[in-house]
Amino acid sequence: MHSTFGTSRLVRLLGHWTPVEADRSGLDFAERTSLWVGPLEAIRLQAAQQPVQAPPAADRKPPTAAATIRALDEDFRRVHGVLARAIGQDPLALANLQAGDPDIGYAPFRHRHLELQRQMEPMASALRDHLRQTMRRLSPRLRELAELDAALEDVLAVRGQKLLATTVARLERRFRQLLPTGPGDPGAAGPPGHWLHAFGEDWRNALLAELDLRLLPAAGLLDAVRNEHLQQA
Repeated sequence: MHSTFGTSRLVRLLGHWTPVEADRSGLDFAERTSLWVGPLEAIRLQAAQQPVQAPPAADRKPPTAAATIRALDEDFRRVHGVLARAIGQDPLALANLQAGDPDIGYAPFRHRHLELQRQMEPMASALRDHLRQTMRRLSPRLRELAELDAALEDVLAVRGQKLLATTVARLERRFRQLLPTGPGDPGAAGPPGHWLHAFGEDWRNALLAELDLRLLPAAGLLDAVRNEHLQQA
């Protein structure tokens, strides 16, 4: 299994702007991930893969699978939409600054990036948990997958957050790359703040890519629900 993380749009963007040493280990995603997991975590993951009993049927008639999928789709789109709109806001405008103002530093972008990460993390996690709660009620197979995903999230969460935290510093490097060093710098050509508009586009694209990456587990769970419905149809 190869990593969608390693080939994600976020990794490609950051690697293009601030190249890092390539992984020469030859390990695929599952093998690399196993290096993050200690003995106790491995036991927890193994326990999560044990067959589970189907939950007791509810007294009231449950919604149809198609209705459930539509509701989950709407939940996913709503979370993505709220966060994408937040990313679309101009960090300079939020800080009462303009691109042409002299001596603009990276601080407004850093502050906004950290603020957005504080919004993305709990919303993505809550959506993922909501999907798992729904899956536990749908079928034994989806319930098993939900239990495994919960264990994976718990085991890998700290490492994942540490990796995503590095995006702030990498975007600051991109800012420094584009920052004109003097009147003769090509970046200084054009209207005042032109280079800053270009960086703003890069910054937003990176944040949208980070959002997609954070929502990737939830998207995978949603696909699993759809596939289960198709197989039972």
